[in-house]
Amino acid sequence: QVQLVESGGGLVQPGGSLRLSCAASGFTLDHYGIGWFRQAPGKEREGVSCIIYNDGNTYYADSVKGRFTISRDNAKNTVYLEMNSLKPEDTAVYYCAAEWVPFTVQGMCDSHRPISDYNAWGQGTQVTVSS
Repeated sequence: QVQLVESGGGLVQPGGSLRLSCAASGFTLDHYGIGWFRQAPGKEREGVSCIIYNDGNTYYADSVKGRFTISRDNAKNTVYLEMNSLKPEDTAVYYCAAEWVPFTVQGMCDSHRPISDYNAWGQGTQVTVSS
């Protein structure tokens, strides 16, 4: 069964850090693009960061550039999102998604694409940034 499982969310104070994990099971991430998306209540889904697993090309939304870092661990078949200098506006449910051989890393992160475009979509993990 193809599955993505996110973990690492929680409550953190402004300026703090969290590391999210996206673990794949039932398939290996070679040749896939992996993306992190987020959605806050009443707001549209946003493509936060994406990575092409084989070549390491990355994309970051302007809202997180310089604060978030996406990375992969081949041995663990897992993608991480390191989030630093967190702000209240980063509060959202964070999801990871996988797409087989995405055309571009930017296209992988296009939040206007339907979820059905992706081969797998996780259940989400809540990130709350509040004092």
